[in-house]
Amino acid sequence: MPTVTTDGTTLRYELSDESDAPTVAFVPDVGFGPWVWSWQAPALSGPYRTLVYAARGTDSSDPAEPYTLDRLVADLAAVLGDADVRRVHLVGAGLGGMVALRYAREYGRARSLSLFGVPKSGDRIDDEALSALHPSDPSRLRWSLSLAFTDRFLAESGTVDRIVEWRKAEDATGEALEGHRSAALGFETEPLYELSLPTLVCHGTDDPVVPTAAGEKLAEALPRGRFEAVSGKRCCYIEQARAVTDAVDGFVDSVDSADR
Repeated sequence: MPTVTTDGTTLRYELSDESDAPTVAFVPDVGFGPWVWSWQAPALSGPYRTLVYAARGTDSSDPAEPYTLDRLVADLAAVLGDADVRRVHLVGAGLGGMVALRYAREYGRARSLSLFGVPKSGDRIDDEALSALHPSDPSRLRWSLSLAFTDRFLAESGTVDRIVEWRKAEDATGEALEGHRSAALGFETEPLYELSLPTLVCHGTDDPVVPTAAGEKLAEALPRGRFEAVSGKRCCYIEQARAVTDAVDGFVDSVDSADR
């Protein structure tokens, strides 16, 4: 699996193939390892070249500071550069969406953004709910998923068991987790009217970490923003994986078609 070293930290990433197909890169939320894109990335491979990476402090990537938003944006740029990706469709959840927004502004190489659970400002994040989603005690991981998924989804014990094991193996802990959390809480967007790229803003209807209205406000502030409510909680993009993947696929395809 390819790696790139930036600012003393080695980041691991996976590229689905070396074709000339448009690239879709996935950027994870606070503390989550690359497991979180196990539904969307495989489904979009084929029509697109997909890229999934382990953010600083997750999975086998080094847990080296700093964890500022600017550093996380530079990490994304380093991964894309190492993979020789010049233009990219970015899919980001939570903190990953914040990274995607900042990357689009600073590097000008994003063709589109698909965002999940992203506010205009970190002060819209319920810090208590975010902390509960990432308990320090691994025995609380299963309970914490009640903030990410509905009871109906949690009844699917096989899927939940896999998620708990993935989180134990890949999610950030300790200082790395705290760094991710601080970066998200301190997030502020620059003037959004300057971001003219197509942006799909999706938000769980019962997200306990960021209110749905915050996602609507973000979409309204973006010149080419489009809002879609998704049934579910913080990880609605997993619970409603098929519908969400279809929406992202259709959105990205429409952007590519307009560029041809």
